[in-house]
Amino acid sequence: MKNRDERPTWPIYFMDIAALVARRSTCTRRSVGAIIVKDKRILSTGYNGAPSGLAHCSETGCLREMLNVASGERHELCRGIHAEQNAIIQAALHGVSIDGADLYCTNLPCSICAKMIINAGIKKIFYRSGYADAMSEEMLEAAGVGIVKLETDSPKGDL
Repeated sequence: MKNRDERPTWPIYFMDIAALVARRSTCTRRSVGAIIVKDKRILSTGYNGAPSGLAHCSETGCLREMLNVASGERHELCRGIHAEQNAIIQAALHGVSIDGADLYCTNLPCSICAKMIINAGIKKIFYRSGYADAMSEEMLEAAGVGIVKLETDSPKGDL
C-alpha cells in the first residue's frame, strides 16, 4: 500500500499531467503541454502543433528553424498553435468557462499567450521552465496574474 506522504501535491499532479499532454506535440523545436484547472478539476488541455487538419511541422519542417529565428522572437512565422492557445480554444469550442481558473504549462507562456490568458480570466500560472520573452512576465504581473515556478525535484513539489 502506498504511503499517503508519497502522493504528489495538487500542483505537481497537474504539472505531471501537463507534461504528459506535451508528449502529443508535433513541434520540432519544443514540446509544450498545458492544462486549465478550476476547483481541482481539469477543464481543458492543449499542446503545441499545427491547426487541426493541417500537416504537422514534424512533416513539413520548421520555417523558424530554416530562417534561424531565435526562441521568443517572430511568433508570426510559426505555423503552430501554442499549447496555452489550444487549451483556451478547446475550452471555448466546448463552451467551458475558464474565468478564475489556473493554468499549468510546461513552459512560461509567451507574450501573445499572456494576452490571451489575461483576457480569458486565468488567475494563476504554474510552470516548469522559463521562456525568452520578458514582456510576458511584465504583462502578467501588471494584470495581477500569479506566476509560480514549480520546483519538481521532490515528489511533493516543495512549493
